[in-house]
Amino acid sequence: MSAPAQGRPSYAAVLRLPCARRTFGAALLGRLSYGMLALSLMLAVTRSTGSYAVAGTITALFGATSVFLSPVRAALVDRHGPRAALLPMALLYAVLLGALAAASWRLGAPAWLLGALAAAAGAATPPLGPSARAVWRELTEDPSLLQRAFSLDGVAEEMLLILGPVLVSVLVQSAPPAAGVVVSALLVGAGTLAFVLSPVVRDLGPAAVAEGAARSEPRSRGARALLTPVVVAAGVGLSLGAMDLLVLAFATERQHGDDVVAWVLAAHSAGSAVGGLVNGAVRWRIGARGRLPLLAVGLGLALAAAGLAPGVGALTAAVVCAGFFVAPAFTTAYLLADEAAPPERRTRAGAWVNTAVNAGLSGGTAAAGLLAARLPLGVCFALAGGVALLAALACAVRTPKTAGLHRGSPSAESLLSDESLLPPESLPVAKKRPRPPSSRPAR
Repeated sequence: MSAPAQGRPSYAAVLRLPCARRTFGAALLGRLSYGMLALSLMLAVTRSTGSYAVAGTITALFGATSVFLSPVRAALVDRHGPRAALLPMALLYAVLLGALAAASWRLGAPAWLLGALAAAAGAATPPLGPSARAVWRELTEDPSLLQRAFSLDGVAEEMLLILGPVLVSVLVQSAPPAAGVVVSALLVGAGTLAFVLSPVVRDLGPAAVAEGAARSEPRSRGARALLTPVVVAAGVGLSLGAMDLLVLAFATERQHGDDVVAWVLAAHSAGSAVGGLVNGAVRWRIGARGRLPLLAVGLGLALAAAGLAPGVGALTAAVVCAGFFVAPAFTTAYLLADEAAPPERRTRAGAWVNTAVNAGLSGGTAAAGLLAARLPLGVCFALAGGVALLAALACAVRTPKTAGLHRGSPSAESLLSDESLLPPESLPVAKKRPRPPSSRPAR
């Protein structure tokens, strides 16, 4: 399937690209806000209202507006350019988070007010992840560098999801939980400002929108092309959301403490990070479209094997093996969407994949909670793995229908019309032109 890279550029070469460290670092600073906010918001609302139910509902409300409106916000970045679109979003987002922190700072805040502010803040979340991934193609079109760049981005995002809650736990030792919401607001504001002031982002504008909007294709054509990265991303998200809850149920059933759960999930993240780095360092002999379902199959089989674990040690090993496929699967899905989308549709292409991931995570956790109370854990793990396998099968079945499309032909270029907002499948990449660029929590 693959062979070790020989004579290929290193990860250091990716960071030596012009403006790469500045642009990449700025985006990560802003995205750290997303890693901190969910826990900060839940703790702040719980302390203010005294209700876990209210806190869970408000956090879910924030997540719903953030996730499901992500393609709409990404379309604004494509249409108006990152500087014109991201800065107002970041400012509004930071102001709403500040108001939310102020409302939840003291006890007795009305739940309706907190809910309204959380929903509004979620709706204004800047799509920093999709925007940052789109900029990589402005820095280079070398396929080797792009694969490493996307892998590095995916691993860094995985680490932010670990670092964010750790920072919140340190912060709340000396400050109210609402302070974490304030810090999140400051991070996204500073990160977005630094990102759009980067020379490579600053010079991007909406010049390509009119040209892209002039071409149109039926919605059904764009929807078929969207299925490959999005179906697999949703399937992997569903499996991972279920896995998190099933690991907790496994530990509880065997009377282990929460610290064991934390270590198992940390091992999973470590496996994902290693997998992401290896994925970027390998010279693949199979294209992204063929590689994606294979990665989903690997994840599904590892999760099914986790259901056979006799103890925590074996479960940890299976979860690490599952993690090894996670970052590569997400990276490949993002890369597939990015290389297929014309420049004026690149941000929303990544946003659709990101939406599928986050929706899958939420749905998987909810479904696993219902199933774990009714079925043996081994069966639940098998079902979680089966979802990834079904997504891989659907992807493999759909692939031949669009395999003949080529970038540059009118039918391929117009799959992401303004009417449908849908990205196509992986196609050969066109020559770079200075166009506007095209997030997990974002998981």
